[in-house]
Amino acid sequence: MMNESMYGNAMWSGHWLWTLVVAIVVVPVWQICRRTGYPGWLGLLMLIPMVNLVLLYFIAFADWPAHKAGTGNE
Repeated sequence: MMNESMYGNAMWSGHWLWTLVVAIVVVPVWQICRRTGYPGWLGLLMLIPMVNLVLLYFIAFADWPAHKAGTGNE
């Protein structure tokens, strides 16, 4: 049988799982968006299924504002 302490442990592990997802996925994408000239908060879209793929294709194939300003790398 499950007791109350088991639910507490499951919630605690879920908290750390989301922290890892944010640290491993969102933070680097946030930096990539900023360096390409887009707002960093677009990195949060990586948490939404299917939207994350659209974001990756958008960043890969769009003209970057940083390139237009002459501050980006080729």
